[in-house]
Amino acid sequence: MVKTPDELALMRTSGKLLASVFEMLDGQDLAGRSTMEVNDLVERFITVDLAARPASKGQYGFKYVLNCSINHVVCHGVPDPAEIIRDGDIINLDITLEKNGFIADSSKTYLVGNAPPAARRLVQVAREAMWKGIRQVRPGAQLGDIGHAIEQHAKKNGYSVVREYCGHGIGREMHEEPQVLNFGRPGSGLRLREGMVFTIEPMVNQGTRMVATERDGWTVVTRDRKLSAQFEHTVAVTASGVEVLTLRADGT
Repeated sequence: MVKTPDELALMRTSGKLLASVFEMLDGQDLAGRSTMEVNDLVERFITVDLAARPASKGQYGFKYVLNCSINHVVCHGVPDPAEIIRDGDIINLDITLEKNGFIADSSKTYLVGNAPPAARRLVQVAREAMWKGIRQVRPGAQLGDIGHAIEQHAKKNGYSVVREYCGHGIGREMHEEPQVLNFGRPGSGLRLREGMVFTIEPMVNQGTRMVATERDGWTVVTRDRKLSAQFEHTVAVTASGVEVLTLRADGT
């Protein structure tokens, strides 16, 4: 669970490479592309440009390098050549990358073209909720502090937080201990120590927090079919606070 300085240096490299994947995507016009086109673009960039491995491909039998979750899809959306991203959509792209034996994990919800104001507000609050959680990270803090900060920010803005899915420890494996819930009581849960590395990844819903899994066994949707947005970073507990290993050059 606790990484050595050498292991943390390798994780920092993986995180920086993964950040560059999102920086590449930031320059793309997603409207009119299929989700499979985006998957293939990311796979080429990771494997060819970065000489790294897309860690999601083959994990738990998943065949693709990313999850692409549009509008009311909460998480685990499956790339599909017939699914076209359209102007006004919001889409979460959740990507993992392994380099030198260590994995980084991050996601971002993109506003496609002229997304309506209600969608823009949801995406903004989801991003803020992630950062509220990240700012709780420091030695001696507890996991409940993170979840409480996330859920309170979402609720204050009239939204709900999905409880079935959460952040997680990460390193040589994509999913390690501990689980990092997006709700909780301050002053409860595992106490944080320098060298711990985990993801913080709130999924914020416009309506009810209740979700359902579709027949493909992967795609998770909101039960009321209202919008959902997610953001995720891989973070490390440092002596003085927190380091965001997947931080992009623009500070997001």
